[in-house]
Amino acid sequence: MDQDVDVTVVGAGPVGLVLAAELALAGATVQILERRAEPDEAMKAQSINLPTAEALDRRGLLPAAEAVQRELLERVGSFARTADDPPLGGGCAPEPRFTGHFAGVVLDADLVDWSDPDLAAHTVAEGARMVPQRELEALLAAHVARLGVPVRRGVEVTALDDTGDGVLVGTSAGTLRTAWLVGCDGGHSTVRRLADIGFSGTDPELTGYQAIADIADPSMLGHGWTWSPKGAYRYGPQPGRVATVEFDGAPQARLRSRGTPMAPVTLEEVQGSLRRVSGTDVTLTALRATPTRWTDNARQADTYRSGRVLLAGDAAHVHPPFGGQGLNLGVGDAMNLGWKLGAVTAGWASEELLDTYDAERRPLGAWVLDWTRAQTGVMRPDAKSAALRQVLADLLRTRAGTTYAVKKIAGVTQGIDLPGDHPLIGRFVPDLWLSDGSRLADHSHSGGFVLLDRTADGTFARLAAAWAGRVSCVTDDHVTPTAVLVRPDGVVAWACDTTGIAAATGLETALHRWAGTPSS
Repeated sequence: MDQDVDVTVVGAGPVGLVLAAELALAGATVQILERRAEPDEAMKAQSINLPTAEALDRRGLLPAAEAVQRELLERVGSFARTADDPPLGGGCAPEPRFTGHFAGVVLDADLVDWSDPDLAAHTVAEGARMVPQRELEALLAAHVARLGVPVRRGVEVTALDDTGDGVLVGTSAGTLRTAWLVGCDGGHSTVRRLADIGFSGTDPELTGYQAIADIADPSMLGHGWTWSPKGAYRYGPQPGRVATVEFDGAPQARLRSRGTPMAPVTLEEVQGSLRRVSGTDVTLTALRATPTRWTDNARQADTYRSGRVLLAGDAAHVHPPFGGQGLNLGVGDAMNLGWKLGAVTAGWASEELLDTYDAERRPLGAWVLDWTRAQTGVMRPDAKSAALRQVLADLLRTRAGTTYAVKKIAGVTQGIDLPGDHPLIGRFVPDLWLSDGSRLADHSHSGGFVLLDRTADGTFARLAAAWAGRVSCVTDDHVTPTAVLVRPDGVVAWACDTTGIAAATGLETALHRWAGTPSS
């Protein structure tokens, strides 16, 4: 282990990998500690939202993610072509565009208003939405390796001491000193526990399983989501993929003492759950991927930062995995925190910048918790919930209802409350094509700020020249928007459709706020 680095990230899942990469791009020295000796092969999220896909795009990783989706769609298409029954609601057939589901109600792509301004502004990365977490982690691990970030596997954090000017970290491999420590170590975060950060929320009432299995008689199972008095299950869309939901409280195997590994999921456990919710004697003959067990435990850290210790991803918030929202929420945390912590370690920003991390990410985390809690309520097997589910299904079969849900799942409505009256401010930057055929995202691979200036004389680019090294200026001769300042996390910090003193003052204010004092 490196004994004295700017940042030590605990956890080598997608969130920790994204954070480490962003820190490295910002010039920080960083290392990752991971208690597992090998990458986690368990089944988790099966897709990513548009902010996550666009984050990959801004770092030059879109082609690799698109290749993953193409391979997955081929597998799904093969399964759909050989299924005995037609797919329900598009759930088993490859769709030209990703929609997802809400509480098991599959959203029909044909009902979506794809001309909706929020959806139409974010189309380039649509071909990289169906990226399972395991494949995403492999893609990010290669990205981190290219940046020279070391991943120390088999190292478990056992103690920490925030000394005010750094953190002493006790591990299974010895003690190290780091300027900053970030816990990306999951819902049972050791870093959160050792930092004594509270974790408030609601207790679980269901147990879920997800697996890919060989099934002796798959004709016993319906395709898509099916409900029963015991709960619900889904078969597909990938070959052999099954998921179950039982409202029986938290699984005893998960109610473990701190520090004790969770009992692994067995074939018999998954088969028993599938038999109970399907009402059949279906037999699983083998597991083809490490299955997962989960609940609807929904909690959020009382603070995302305590001194020089910070949290991101599941260490900061947990909830049921409906729609893979946890992965996307965590990647968003990492993108938001990475450049800010990198700025502090580089010395051009004060620690006050880190306060905006909690302020900007906490509201979205709270929304995701409620979005998944709502699905738990709708999925209960009782008669009242079944009636509510039918009403909801009717609403989600309308153009307006489907479009609303797809926009929420896709993440295109996400935003941050920032000063300024331009509609782009606080939103993730849309697809902005340039006159030379490139996109603004193509100029974001280095991880810094990007200023698009479409004025004839480069008015705004000249102003931003004082921040050279932090802000890359791109000039173009298209008309609108006239100028856009994009933060490293893809959030629009400032935009205008005019020129003049007021516009220049707005840009200068945004640069001072986010990019620090001028570098020259």
